[in-house]
Parts: sequence; C-alpha cells; structure tokens
Amino acid sequence: MTVSVADRRAVPSALTTADLREVLGRLPFLDTEVDDSERIDQIGLLESIKAAAAGAQARAAAAFAGSQRESQAAAGVPARERGRGVAAQIALARKDSPARGSRHLGLAEALVRELPHTTEHLETGSVSEWRATIVCRETACLSPEDRATVDAALAADLPQLGDRQVEARAKALACRLDAAAMAKRAARAHSERRVTCARLPTR
Repeated sequence: MTVSVADRRAVPSALTTADLREVLGRLPFLDTEVDDSERIDQIGLLESIKAAAAGAQARAAAAFAGSQRESQAAAGVPARERGRGVAAQIALARKDSPARGSRHLGLAEALVRELPHTTEHLETGSVSEWRATIVCRETACLSPEDRATVDAALAADLPQLGDRQVEARAKALACRLDAAAMAKRAARAHSERRVTCARLPTR
C-alpha cells in the first residue's frame, strides 16, 4: 500500500531517533522459524524497509545540509564557502568515503528538492534506492522545472518498471524536453571516455 505525503503528515507520533535505535536492535532477532511463504514475505518487507530507510536518510541529509548552511550564513561565512564539510560529515555518519559523501548529498538534495514523486515512492519502499538514483542520474542535465516534469510523468509507473525500463523511460522523457542538454551530456561523456592498458605481471 502506498502512503501519501498527506497521510504521513497526519501520523500523530513521529518516528524518533530512539525508535530507530530500537528497530535496529530488534532486527537481529527476526523470527525465521516460520514457513517459507512467510520467509518470502519477510525478505520482501525487509527490502521495502531498506528502500524506505534510504528515503528517510535522504530527507535527513538534505535537512542537515540546509541547517548547516543557514548556521554558517548566520556566522558570517562567505556564500561560496557555505556547506563546506557537510558532505564529509554525512560520509562519516554513513561510514563511507568523503568522495561518496558528496554523491550521497547530491542525490539526497536532488530527490528532496526536485523529484518529489520518486522520493515518495522511495520513502514508502515501493522503489529501490538504485532506481531512484537512475531517475536522478538521467535527469541531471535538465532544469529543475523539466526535471519535475519527468518525475511526474514517471510517477504512476515507476514501481512496476525494471532498472533498464526506468533508465530508458527517463532518458526518453529528458530528450523530449531538452534535446540540446542531452546532446551536450552525451558529448561530454564521449570526451571523458578513455581506454587504458596495463602490462600483465610476468611469472
């Protein structure tokens, strides 16, 4: 069942940090002494939980970045330097490298700010984080307005599409909206493509 944004806001008791710690602590004790039908249900639910956690994590990351930039602005940090260190903190929290922290933050902000339908599917566990990433990647060269148009056009079918279908559909919609931007992206990808050769070790 898909839960709408309005329904989520109507929930009287928000999920807290303490609740998350409790869920994390209980997961190792999942009861797998059940029949195979229920085990399949467990696997499916856990996959949806992973996706929903990724959606919640994206929202938390975007909120953290916004708060940090506001605090830095209030402290008189020049505009060009605001946000410095944010991706590194997110990377540390995610036990990941600083370079990947920048990617995580970029994805989070794109989802939350420009791809609301994709984000809603992710938060409710109906699409995986990877499929949400594909939508983000294939619309990266578009304006925010065109990106939102693609997001809305994909919304109804997104949970039923496979990875290649998501990529093809998003790319086709993006091309239709801004062929020039997509051509520049393709040319840039071609110019950055390179082939390297390495000598194999001899015995």
